[in-house]
Amino acid sequence: MHQLTMKELALIEDEIRAEAITAKTLNWCATQCEDPQVQQMLETIAESHQLNVANLSQYFNRTKMMQ
Repeated sequence: MHQLTMKELALIEDEIRAEAITAKTLNWCATQCEDPQVQQMLETIAESHQLNVANLSQYFNRTKMMQ
């Protein structure tokens, strides 16, 4: 497996943070919605970003242990 540089690992960390912030923001926006359809759509998109956080974190943790 290709070993990632420190810069690449830092970029993955940054992306994890960005995805987490996006998910939290979307969840907050969903709580502010009065339209149930819009609220559900925002929650679904937030869940997608939360899954990205989980996948990136899993990859990041696996890669970090190899270094």
